[in-house]
Amino acid sequence: MGKNIRFAIIGCGRIATRHAAEILKHGVLIGVADIIEEKAKAFAKKYNTKPYTSVTSLIQQEVIDVIAVCTPNGLHSTHSIQSLDAGINVLCEKPMALTTSDAEKMIRAAEKNEKKLFVVKQNRYNPPVMFVKKLLDEKKLGKINSFQLNCFWNRPPEYFTDGWRGTLNMDGGILFTQFSHFIDLLYHFLGEIKNVTGMRANFLHKESIAFEDFGIANLQMVNGSVGTLNYTINAVEKNMEGSLALFGEKGTVKIGGQYLNELEYFSVTDVPLPHLQKGNPANEYGFYTGSMSNHDKVYDNLIKTLADPAHPFINMSDILKVTTMIESIYENSPFIK
Repeated sequence: MGKNIRFAIIGCGRIATRHAAEILKHGVLIGVADIIEEKAKAFAKKYNTKPYTSVTSLIQQEVIDVIAVCTPNGLHSTHSIQSLDAGINVLCEKPMALTTSDAEKMIRAAEKNEKKLFVVKQNRYNPPVMFVKKLLDEKKLGKINSFQLNCFWNRPPEYFTDGWRGTLNMDGGILFTQFSHFIDLLYHFLGEIKNVTGMRANFLHKESIAFEDFGIANLQMVNGSVGTLNYTINAVEKNMEGSLALFGEKGTVKIGGQYLNELEYFSVTDVPLPHLQKGNPANEYGFYTGSMSNHDKVYDNLIKTLADPAHPFINMSDILKVTTMIESIYENSPFIK
């Protein structure tokens, strides 16, 4: 397909700019849609494409190979299914959906229409993440007995002033919007959750969000490892840390930095300390930063998969598990006052 791939984008917010930049490297951006006409027109002018104010009109009037869904979380399933039903491959931003039920409907729509459904999981491409995953696959760490996952970021109240952020039905909670990549890596490394107990609270965002700004959970995984998830958006002024430490029989490793982008600690029997390639910088969104900007690797792999279905890409069942894990953590983490 190469440079002839016809892309479109639904939702012209901050993350859509990352998609547009990659699309222009790999194909042609033939249209964008946003319910706010001014945003659609401004975005279309910037990237020399056509603006639409509805997904329906975009799909009906353009011939599209791949559509990038960059709308609010609560609309991901609706827009993905609408696109798949129109015979279009979908690249959906994280999170896949806010419920397991909606995620399953997306998978069924892809299967029914024989189209590809991709979900952005860019942190899997961080150099230390790829290295530790290889160690796990090769059993170099032995059995993982315990772990610690820390997500300490900053999101001030003004971050939630754009209408959908902070709401239960469109945002869903900070595990969906800020930290779904972290839960994805927990699954990527250790598999599914067997048991969870936790608690949540809203300390500093009572006027701006309908859910927690802090949470902690004790997790027992199906593979037998146990650990703690500690997450918050209350770090003062800036993101502090995103880290995952693994304690195995033959090795201890900690991936840290602000975005799981640094190998902070490494002690593994008979394995030398690696020299890892420097990863991409974080996504910049004005007054705050997000996860690592590995959308280049997401698009590279998407293109390869479209050309060769045998090329490995994150499969839909893996992505579904992340939604289920977040649901389980929330269901078993009551609010405290």
